[in-house]
Amino acid sequence: MTRSLDEANREISRVRALPYGAARTQAAEQQVRLSEAEGPDGARAFALLVLVESLVWGGEVDRAYLPFTQAVRWYEQHPEHLDEQDVQGLFWSFKWMVGHLSDFPNVPAEQIDATVEDMERRYAVAGLGRDAVAYEKFSWARSRGAADVDALYEEWVRTPRDDYSQCEACDPGDRAGYLAERGDVPEAVRLIEQTLDSGETCATEPADMLSTLALLHLDAGRPQDAVAVHRRAVAALAGSQSDMAGARGRRFVLLARGGQPTRALRALASDATLLLRADTPHDRFGFLAFVVAGTAALLPEHAGTPVALADIPVTDVAGLHAWADAQAAELARAFDERNGTDRFAQHLARARTTRPADVRLDLEVIPVAEGAASTSGAPTHVVAPAGTSDEDALEETLVARAERLTTAGDLVAAAAAWLAVAGEADVEGRLADAGLARAEAARCAQEAGDDDGAAATYPDAVARMRAGGVAAPDVVPVVVAWAPVAVTTGTGQAVLDAIDGLLDELTDASAPGASADPAALAAGADLDERLSYARRRARADLHDTAARVLASMGGDRVADAARRASKAAEGYAGVDAVNDAAHAFWLAGRLHGGLGQVDDAVWNLESAVEGFTMARQREPRGEAASALVDVLRAAGRDEQADEVLRSLTR
Repeated sequence: MTRSLDEANREISRVRALPYGAARTQAAEQQVRLSEAEGPDGARAFALLVLVESLVWGGEVDRAYLPFTQAVRWYEQHPEHLDEQDVQGLFWSFKWMVGHLSDFPNVPAEQIDATVEDMERRYAVAGLGRDAVAYEKFSWARSRGAADVDALYEEWVRTPRDDYSQCEACDPGDRAGYLAERGDVPEAVRLIEQTLDSGETCATEPADMLSTLALLHLDAGRPQDAVAVHRRAVAALAGSQSDMAGARGRRFVLLARGGQPTRALRALASDATLLLRADTPHDRFGFLAFVVAGTAALLPEHAGTPVALADIPVTDVAGLHAWADAQAAELARAFDERNGTDRFAQHLARARTTRPADVRLDLEVIPVAEGAASTSGAPTHVVAPAGTSDEDALEETLVARAERLTTAGDLVAAAAAWLAVAGEADVEGRLADAGLARAEAARCAQEAGDDDGAAATYPDAVARMRAGGVAAPDVVPVVVAWAPVAVTTGTGQAVLDAIDGLLDELTDASAPGASADPAALAAGADLDERLSYARRRARADLHDTAARVLASMGGDRVADAARRASKAAEGYAGVDAVNDAAHAFWLAGRLHGGLGQVDDAVWNLESAVEGFTMARQREPRGEAASALVDVLRAAGRDEQADEVLRSLTR
């Protein structure tokens, strides 16, 4: 039965609402096939353009050119089948295609030139503004290192903005990047700071411009400014979309040049997939060049420092430098041969000459020795308000100050303030309060990027809370918060030990054979049920955390991670935490898939998709569906995969 236009548009819109990934791309392909085979003709352009969008932002730009040309041809042959939104989407697609074609060295320069010329002609015929065209002409000239790049930059800057211009954050970010590249650093800094003050954000900004600004501050000998901006960049990076290869690469260079080799190599380990695969070959070259630059700064002092990166055949910094240089050189030759210039070779040559900065970055929020210490001495003195002199008032002032600094986002000062609270509590023998305050300090350090300080502080916080009689369910959130920094610093076993200790205490008072809780019996069944719920929820949180720590360890720990993830999912389901259960099922499915256990992977991933559907969590639902489709396709179960894709549009 042929779909109506409204039905078709509704289904395509549901595909467009999915997160970028395999499920969205394949669902978009499915919609294109349906529109071509069954119609209606009025939906074909929409389906093609959603597929183009899915491929471009899903990291498959090279595959997007075919549906893009099909959409252009359909527009030329049957303009009556495109509405105003379709036409606007088509002209937006020109920007994506022109902007990304040059990122693939196998695309001939003549094809890119022709596409730019076609874009310029079509924009003129349609009566559209020239800003997008001027930007793409500049970008193509910049990419190949053309002699007229400065003139084209100035032409772009002079061109008025219009409906097809870049967003208000990307535009100044790109300008600042080019200005810094050509040596106009003061103007680049001014432009970035002006944009940051405006509060404009998008999928990639302000992470990109912040990472650039941090390096500019380091080069200028302003380490404190570099640290402050770096912390903002890391926070912004966590919420950015796309692979963010540039910002991640600059982070590595900043840490390597700023005297932070351990932090630099940890950051690189978390981004190691970009060494082999990025959204485009151009992005991968840029990331590799940053790695060449960062490792060049680490040589020769840290040449022998061990390096372990998944699927990268290196064992130390010197080997990583040589490997990254060889990989980047191969890409540089391909790009330069296509472009007819030596821009990429020169870029790599400059990266090889990178040296340490003249200043060192101080990224410690809690010095490791202090974090591991007992903090038994007196706290930093804080003056109490006038008229309050007793100990309770002083303690109130210490806590109030710590809370105020935390709320204000001054995490470095807040961590010190919480340590002062902990010191006061130690002096007075209040172990539980001391532990809670140290947990707050650790959390501040963690959010400010000091993984070492946080990892050194959390264990003592947990130990004091438990020694001070804090109920096990109330200790669990601290252990959950501790886990990510333990993984980063390679101390995950300590978290697993703490988890197992807490699980031993978290027997359910209502379970057969469990000891009765006197307080619960006295207060009645309602309190008993609430305590039982808290225990069951805490156990699920602990199993979930253990699964994620074990998965990070890899090797023979993955099977145990999958088992723990399943236990977590069952536990969350038992307390009606549907969204958390879905996340745990999703993790279990990915782990079982990695172990080659197809049926277990499919069952868990189907449960995840169902759970996210119930919880109305559209983005993770799409990502879980992508994982499910990948597993089904790999197992040759294409009909099931197609049915999953169809279900996403219903």
